[in-house]
Amino acid sequence: MSDLIQQLKQQLARSPQDPELYYELGRQYLRLKQADPAEQAFMQSLNLAPDHPQILMQLGNVASLRADESGAAQYFRLSLAQNPNQADVHFNLANSLRQLGDNATAIKHYQQSLQLAPQDAECHNNLGNAYREQGQLDLAVGAYARAIKLDPQLLHAKVHWIHQKQHMADWQGLDAAITEVRQALQQNPQALIPPFAFLAMPGTDAHEQLACASAWAQQRYGHIPGLPARAPKPGNERIKLAYVSSDFRRHPLAYLLTDVIAAHDRQEFEVFLYSNARDDLSAERQAFVAAADHWVDIFSMTDAEVAMQMRAAGIDILVDLTGYTQHSRSGITAYRPARSHINWLGYPGSMGKVNGRPLFDAIIVDATLSQVAVNEQTIVLPCYQPNNAQRPAALAGTRTQHGLPEQDFVFCCLNQSFKITPEIFGSWMRILQQVPGSVLWLLQCNQWATQNLQQQALAAGIAINRLVFAPRTTIAEHITRQQHADLMLDTSPYNAHTTASDALWQGVPLLTVAGDTFPARVSASLLKHIGLDDCICADWTTLEQRAIHLAKDKQALASLKAAVKAQANALFKPEVFCRLLEQAYQQQLSLA
Repeated sequence: MSDLIQQLKQQLARSPQDPELYYELGRQYLRLKQADPAEQAFMQSLNLAPDHPQILMQLGNVASLRADESGAAQYFRLSLAQNPNQADVHFNLANSLRQLGDNATAIKHYQQSLQLAPQDAECHNNLGNAYREQGQLDLAVGAYARAIKLDPQLLHAKVHWIHQKQHMADWQGLDAAITEVRQALQQNPQALIPPFAFLAMPGTDAHEQLACASAWAQQRYGHIPGLPARAPKPGNERIKLAYVSSDFRRHPLAYLLTDVIAAHDRQEFEVFLYSNARDDLSAERQAFVAAADHWVDIFSMTDAEVAMQMRAAGIDILVDLTGYTQHSRSGITAYRPARSHINWLGYPGSMGKVNGRPLFDAIIVDATLSQVAVNEQTIVLPCYQPNNAQRPAALAGTRTQHGLPEQDFVFCCLNQSFKITPEIFGSWMRILQQVPGSVLWLLQCNQWATQNLQQQALAAGIAINRLVFAPRTTIAEHITRQQHADLMLDTSPYNAHTTASDALWQGVPLLTVAGDTFPARVSASLLKHIGLDDCICADWTTLEQRAIHLAKDKQALASLKAAVKAQANALFKPEVFCRLLEQAYQQQLSLA
């Protein structure tokens, strides 16, 4: 206990009716991230000073510390009812509303906060986050830029600025900014850098990504006391298996994992799905519900509440399928509710360390991915990516209906635009120059990326009409239309993941280069698993040459497509995958 807390307690013994002393005591506990004593102190203060706006705000901060954003928002609103001119309370309320998915109202409160405190860099940054989640990327980048101008050391604002510029395919200034972020991480091991965005930055290596993940985990979860360890599991009981995800809905995860979950041997396993997703009323969500023995909706539960529920349910293995992607619930694992905790599929990399030990006990990889440095113990399967036995199907239409040439060669890369780097795009333009009449089929991610990529093509001497943008559509139509492509070209340092298996499902060959980091090796891992090692090129010059050769040699392309058709089905065997996964789970539990 800090000396200051001890002093405050001594003063309270002499002056037990002083609300300011209780308030200050609560602040000290909050600084130490001790929610329960902080709440008790603030409640005492509120009893002595009813409806005081700052005390109500601090009770909201305690609720936020517990990840109870609904309760936090309630306190912040009560505080603003007493005094609407509190910039910090508008800011805190906006943060809670963002966590609750109400970005439109969050934006209004960020703006009100900035009217009262226009120099608040953190508020500009968070306003950018809310704009981003509304799809207003230009406004988001502008807000991040203002944050950085006000506070050049606000590293996470710089990372957000980089990542959204990548989404917009606006590459101006990125190299220098990425260098600054990497130097900051090297100079300050506590630098707070959002790990997912860091994965996609060209030049970052696996060890930097580990350091980034650990700094993030420590900042987020270092204060959480783990639950007491549990005794080894009796050998004659079913294994209670908990999958945690924010994506049990219409999402690519549904086409990878639903069949595997349904295939679990119920004599050996009891399957719990902990869902952090709002009900989107989709068939995909219903399939997840049907695949589970127990469905637990955790959207309105705090991490601590979920951990206690898991402990009460006797969960043996927790498998986190979201990691540090959007709406992460990895804080649950920090409480150590299960006997073993596994990182898999959602986040392509290590989750780092907290207080000197890995946040997760294990990570599921394969031989290709096991060469990447991680903090977790590796569970090596023949392939790390599961897949359903079938993909959703729709009418494919004709090439003309998709804006593609009927006869000329169609290269494609339907990855998200943030994965496209200047180097990769330059490579694609050189390929188009060597294959007259060919087109490059890209995903229409946002209006800014479309315009910027068209400008980059013109600068490389390629006519705009040779870039064809596939509009957003249903997942069934999106997957089926890919059969019109002749060859898929990969991205780096962040490969195609589900998009790669979608293309292989449709019989479309994929060319890649295996990088040094986890997200840069996923395509290679899929290709190796189905015996298409020849599609893994030594470098990008070799990939360009191979792509040009295949576009000009119809027989070579036909032979490769036949190999894909014959061999890709090895990716789509969920029953086989599930048996191997279950063996890995049983072995992991024996080590716990």
